[in-house]
Amino acid sequence: MVSTSKIKSVDFYRKIPRDLTEASLSGAGLSIVAALAMLFLFGMELSSYLAINTSTSVIVDKSSDGDFLNIDFNISFPALSCEFASVDVSDVFGTHRLNISKTIRKVPIDPHLRATAEEFHSTSDLHLINHGDEDHGDNSTYADIPLTGAAFEKFTHHFQILVVNFYAPWCYWSNRLKPSWVKASQITRERYNPGTDDRVLLGSVDCTEEPTLCKSLPIFSNHIQGYPSIRIFRRGSGLREDHGNHEHESYYGDRDTDSLVKMVEELLKPIKKEDHKLALDGKSDNAASTFKKAPVSGGCRIEGYVRAKKVPGELVISAHSGAHSFDASQMNMSHIVTHLTFGTMVSERLWTDMKRLLPYLGQSYDRLNGKSFINERQLDANVTIEHYLQIIKTEVISRRSGQEHSLIEEYEYTAHSSVARSYHYPEAKFHFELSPMQVLISENPKSFSHFITNVCAIIGGVFTVAGILDSIFQNTVRMVKKIELGKNI
Repeated sequence: MVSTSKIKSVDFYRKIPRDLTEASLSGAGLSIVAALAMLFLFGMELSSYLAINTSTSVIVDKSSDGDFLNIDFNISFPALSCEFASVDVSDVFGTHRLNISKTIRKVPIDPHLRATAEEFHSTSDLHLINHGDEDHGDNSTYADIPLTGAAFEKFTHHFQILVVNFYAPWCYWSNRLKPSWVKASQITRERYNPGTDDRVLLGSVDCTEEPTLCKSLPIFSNHIQGYPSIRIFRRGSGLREDHGNHEHESYYGDRDTDSLVKMVEELLKPIKKEDHKLALDGKSDNAASTFKKAPVSGGCRIEGYVRAKKVPGELVISAHSGAHSFDASQMNMSHIVTHLTFGTMVSERLWTDMKRLLPYLGQSYDRLNGKSFINERQLDANVTIEHYLQIIKTEVISRRSGQEHSLIEEYEYTAHSSVARSYHYPEAKFHFELSPMQVLISENPKSFSHFITNVCAIIGGVFTVAGILDSIFQNTVRMVKKIELGKNI
């Protein structure tokens, strides 16, 4: 067996009897300084261990989120009615998706961007409207009762229901409607004599002659943007206290004579000749689909998302209808971008949980947020506002236990905007193009063994250096004392 004396011989830390050691004031001071130095260096090392050590590289895009990209947006158009606002997406592959509505919400707003009503649901089958085969010649004016500003207000107070056709003589669809409307108006006057029966009247407004009545007449702010627009005013609807406009409805049904006459009959069902009190909600189920509340303001907030292929393409917002015409010179596509982002939206909670990543992310993922693009009519009419967006994906990964974990993925973009004359109707265009590369930010945590090694080095190094300094100090004091003693002798 190995004796204990032989085992003791390999002791690296041989002990000096306590009686042979001597404490000194200078040694105590140096020990305190050494301890403070150890604590300070330990804190620095711990901070370095907890801090993120990142490396950035640019690689070919290895997206794991499929071939499609979400475009999430909230954009307000103060001068575009929700009645005709259309969201379209197209790409270089020839894909065209028109008037997307499934993932889009349209909310009427006033010039101050305040919501004036609940979500507006567009009618998608306007191109299927039947106009009939009536032909009453090429008269440029309607033969029914023309309405001016003063007459309009008078008739809305006199008749329980006033059905008005807002039209423009140059409009193709207005001219298609004209013979049917004239005949329906004549039939209605014969059945319900305006002189003795105040239940209903059909009239027309020429918006080229009465632009104020069609756009911005106080109280009757009809916000007519597409021609023809058939609006229904009910006596007793009163004023909206918050916006000061009469509530009214739009008719989206067929435009042949029989359908127009039937529409009038449906409106009159809840009203008796001697009954002067109007049942505002008295519409039959059969007619409900052809009547909708008309927007009481001329603006629209469009929000939601669309999915687009990861190839160059464009998001277009414009006025569109399969049965209306628009005056391009009067259209204004000014807009305010509340937010526009690509890819999966990063929630506020996730940003809060990952504050350590903020120096590397979130710098350009919302470049257009909060910006306004207003056409003050200083430019010519028929102006399209275009945005050119170049998108690149940024991904943060963490390497732990020898494996990579994706922490967050986002798409950042640069934006350049311009205005241009349009040969057709003005639009708001967002051209986007994705980069084939992606920015990869790797989070490389330090190993715990490396941290322990550095801590040991700090403790041992400071202890050793302090011992050396103490030894030098003690030897120096001893030598000085010897020299002084020699001089005295």
